[in-house]
Amino acid sequence: MKLKLGLPKGSLQESTFNIFKKAGFTINCPGRSYYPSVDDDELEITLVRAQEMARYVAEGVFDAGLTGEDWVKESGKSVKIVDKLVYGKQGLRPVRWVLAAPEKSGIRTVKDLKGKRIATELVNTTKKYLKKNRVKAKVEFSWGATEAKPPYLADAIVELTETGSSLRANKLKIIATILESTTVMIANKDSWNNSVIKKKIENIMLLLKGALNAEEKVGLKLNVEKRKLKDVLKILPALKKPTVSYLLGAEDKWVAIEVVIDEKKVREIVPRLKARGAKDIVEYPLNKVIY
Repeated sequence: MKLKLGLPKGSLQESTFNIFKKAGFTINCPGRSYYPSVDDDELEITLVRAQEMARYVAEGVFDAGLTGEDWVKESGKSVKIVDKLVYGKQGLRPVRWVLAAPEKSGIRTVKDLKGKRIATELVNTTKKYLKKNRVKAKVEFSWGATEAKPPYLADAIVELTETGSSLRANKLKIIATILESTTVMIANKDSWNNSVIKKKIENIMLLLKGALNAEEKVGLKLNVEKRKLKDVLKILPALKKPTVSYLLGAEDKWVAIEVVIDEKKVREIVPRLKARGAKDIVEYPLNKVIY
């Protein structure tokens, strides 16, 4: 039995393929094909826009799919949310849908949008947000280049952002965040009740989460004299506890230490380790970290 899996076409495609690669799945997609190959005979992959994924999964076209949590909510479709995978187009963090308006406009809060025109691709969610804030405004679907709509084609926009750089470049200011979102694995409810399909999805998620856990971590190996071990361990972080072993032929004098740490800490801690007597320090990349 093959698992019919939908993966996002477009902005998330490259980062999704990269994470699958680190998880152990090599996906090849020639040209503009929507049907990539994968080195797993139990998988059948199709690429579709993230905005459409929930509908296809709910209807059983796919057993499971990766899409944004935002698009699941926007669709209103009933699917099983298996788990979150925190990654985006530009980094390992949630993305935000924000309400933005021209810097020089008089719009300061959502209340200032009464009777105004808002352009967005996230129409249903935006309408719910306005209703919650008791603001009546016209919400129009934007087919693209939403940041360019104000001030002539719209008074404000609701747009997806990771860094806010595109909004600033278009002289827009953020008024409010209406939704935070991350990538999620969703499943068709009937497919999820199939034990074989469910197990396959769970196994894929285990490997994908392991790959994401490893994205900002590295392994670190070093040697140190036994008499200096306590001093080194005082400043050496680890996921749990460092692995300490003896050097062959020098068991009474030297030990080897191995840890997994956040990559951003390496540049600070390596000089300190060296100053406390650490030798032969080796940093190496990781593919997966399974907790």
